[in-house]
Formats: sequence, C-alpha cells, structure tokens
Amino acid sequence: MTAFSPERRRLRDLGITVGRLPTGKLNAITDVAGVRVGHCTVVRDTPRLSRTGVTAIWPSDDPWGSELFAGTYSFNGCGEFTGWIWLEESGCLTSPIMLTGTHSVGAVRDALINIAEERGHPAHWHLGLVGETYDGFLSDAYANAVQKREVEAALDTATAGPVPEGCVGGGTGMNCHEFKGGIGTSSRVVEIAGERYTVGVLVQANYGVREELSIDGVPVGREIGVDVVPSGRRDAVSNAGSILIIVATDAPLLPHQCKRLAQRATIGLGRIGGYGRNGSGDLFLAFSTGNRMPTSGVDFLAKPAPKPPMPCRMLPNPEINPLFNATAEATEESIANAICMATTTHGREGRVMHAMPLDRLQEVWRRHRR
Repeated sequence: MTAFSPERRRLRDLGITVGRLPTGKLNAITDVAGVRVGHCTVVRDTPRLSRTGVTAIWPSDDPWGSELFAGTYSFNGCGEFTGWIWLEESGCLTSPIMLTGTHSVGAVRDALINIAEERGHPAHWHLGLVGETYDGFLSDAYANAVQKREVEAALDTATAGPVPEGCVGGGTGMNCHEFKGGIGTSSRVVEIAGERYTVGVLVQANYGVREELSIDGVPVGREIGVDVVPSGRRDAVSNAGSILIIVATDAPLLPHQCKRLAQRATIGLGRIGGYGRNGSGDLFLAFSTGNRMPTSGVDFLAKPAPKPPMPCRMLPNPEINPLFNATAEATEESIANAICMATTTHGREGRVMHAMPLDRLQEVWRRHRR
C-alpha cells in the first residue's frame, strides 16, 4: 500500500529555497489565473495491483471553446503525448491536459473526447492532450485501472487552490532519482516593463539516478546514497525514466515564444540532475493565458465561414528573459517538491520505493550551506 505520512513537507517548508525570484501565493501552477488542477488516484491490490492515476490540468475555464497560444519541446522523445503534433503545427491549445501512466494513454484520450462531446463540445474532431510516464515498476501496467470514471473524477475535482503533490494522480506510481517521486509544482513572479507576470510549473517526475540529484547545487543524491536509503531500483531502467513538464504563464506570448519557454524547463531539469538519457521521455509543454481566441474549428466537410483578423498581444522577444529564469527556477523546485511530498510506496512483486528522509535532507542542506 501507499503509506500516508502527515510529516511530508514541501521544500520551502523545510527551510530550503531554490533560486532568487519570489514565488506566487500558492507556489503552484494554479497561481496563474484560470488554471486548475485535479487528480484521481488509484491504489488497490485486487483484482490486480494498481499504483496509478490521472492528473487533469485545466488551462482555462473553457479550453474546448477557446484557444490559447502554446508550444512544445522534446528534450528526449522516448515517450508519448497525444495531440502534440497538431498543437505544435497550429500553436494553439484546445483541450485540458491529462497526465497518466504509459499504458493508460489510449483510455484517457478516448475518455477525454467522449467527455467533450457529452459536455456540449461536439466539435467535428478533437485531439485530446494526454502525456505519460511509465509506472510499471510499482504498478501492474496492464491492469487498465484508469478509465473514463477516473478521467471524469480528475477533471471534476480540479480547483484553483493548492495542488496536492507526491503520490497522487498520474504521479502515484512514479519514482525520481531512485526515491519515490510523482507530481510537483512551483511558481515564480517577475516584473517586465512595470507589469507583474506569473510563471507556474507542474511536473510528473519519473526519472533519474540517485548520485546525480542536486538541489540548488547541494549534492543531495551523493550525500543520501543507496547505503542510507535503499533504491529498490538499481538497474539499467533507473538510467532512463521520464518527466513531463507543463509550464503556464499569464504573460502575453505568441506560440514561438511559448516554445522557447518550454525549452527553458530543460535548464531546471539539468540543475537538479536530469540529463535526458536515451530511454527517457522528457516532454515539455508551455502555454500562455495572455491571449484567448474563440475556437476556430476545422471541418473538412463544410466550407468555413470567413473570419476577420483577431488582435493579440505579445511581449517583445528581448523582454522575456525574466520568464526564462522563472521557468528554470520553478521547474527545479517543482521536481524537488515531488520528491519531498512523495511517501514510501510498496508495489508489485514486493518492490518498494522509499521516500526522501526529510530530516536527513535538512541536515545535508545546513552542512553544505554553512
């Protein structure tokens, strides 16, 4: 079973900070106005053992009825993210974003399309956005545990408040740097030309080698090695793994600028010790709520009505450097939060992934920072 521990705390609650920029009120992706996050967690031993789930990110109140500019970046492409190709081509986000386990992608995608129709968005076609990382080390990946009911639960429980982290939703069965991993989030606030903008990040972390874990330059993974906390996963697979990174901002950006923001998530991943190994699916998506357009729709069977030009806003390219910094910092802290908030989890075939010992993390941090 998944052990619940009320002692789990986020990185900043331990007195540890990453970077120099201020966070938003919640230090979460939901600090970006209009963004909501919900989870459905599946933990059961029968009829087949499952440590899995699904996470829903609403980029706006009506993602099926309006479009937001967005961009993607594949740091290493051993993974799947349905709907990715059209988003990259069109530069527009027209769906909630779902995160789950590898073998659940098809079921979640099908459910998302059916739910869109049932809730009054019967477009000619939908390309739902569903990303994955593999939770089969702890969970029976063939159990088909995530279906339409779980997708609806994640969508319907989404809120704009604090985001549950660690072993929840799509992160339930995930590992990170040979500790238990999962969902993590963080945010940063910057000022550009007298205006305040927020960048929020959410990760589903399932990658990494223990020795390469570093938090704000402190070699945590070497200090808390497998002789201190057993790995449970000292094999070739631990050199692979995957991570999904979702970046949201209220800064007015065009699609190519969103793509540039997604690329900067790589900096935060590299700082904490992720290097995009051959078998890793490191897929990043960034979107901006700074412009909103009505859904254009594509109906290949009907002649489209002419649409006039639509106004939009953008920051000049030289002004978006603070957003790059914010993305890198929030990505690193999101991954750290995923590790700090995750609890020790027992999975299939007697496997165990241990949680990061928070007291030991604090001791290592104090010693190095002294």
